[in-house]
Amino acid sequence: MDTLKAIASRKSTRGYKPEQITDHELDTIVSAGATAPIGMGQFESVHMTIIQKADFLHKLSLAGGEIFGKPGMETLYGAPSLVLISSKPNEFGTEVGIANSACMIENMCLAATALGVGSVYIMGAIVALNKNAELLAELKLPEGYNPVAAVALGYSVEPLVEAETMTRKITVSTLK
Repeated sequence: MDTLKAIASRKSTRGYKPEQITDHELDTIVSAGATAPIGMGQFESVHMTIIQKADFLHKLSLAGGEIFGKPGMETLYGAPSLVLISSKPNEFGTEVGIANSACMIENMCLAATALGVGSVYIMGAIVALNKNAELLAELKLPEGYNPVAAVALGYSVEPLVEAETMTRKITVSTLK
C-alpha cells in the first residue's frame, strides 16, 4: 500500500481478534516508530516497551476504565499487543517527549495500516498506568522514564477498508 493510501485508510480500531500479530509485522511496526523524528536527535530520551502479556494488558485495560469512571470498560479494546512509549524529560520538560511519542505512534499506525493490522492511539490507559504504582513497577522501565503514550495493535474484528481519497476533517486556513 502506498503512503497516501495508508494515510487515507488509517482508522482507530476498537475491536480486536484474540490472535497475536506476527513477529515480522510487530518488528516492522516497531521499526517504523523507531525511525520517527525525535526532538534534537535525543533518541536516548525515548524507550519503547512491547507488551503482549495478556493478564497485564487486561489489568491495564480495566485500570483505564476506572480512570474514565466506567468500571469494567476495556480501554485497550482486547488488543493482543501494546507498544508503550516512555520518555525521559529533558531541559524543556515533558513536552518534547510527548511530541516525540506522537510522531512515533503515527508512524506505527501508518505501518500497521499498510500491513493490514489494526491500531489505536491509547491515552486513557497511560493515565491509569501513571497513577498505579503496582502496574508501573511491573514494567521495570529504565530509571527516569515515564509512560507518555501507547499504540494498541492487533487484527481488527472489522475489515480495514482502503479509502479512495483523503478527506479533510480539520478546518484549514491560509495566511499569505
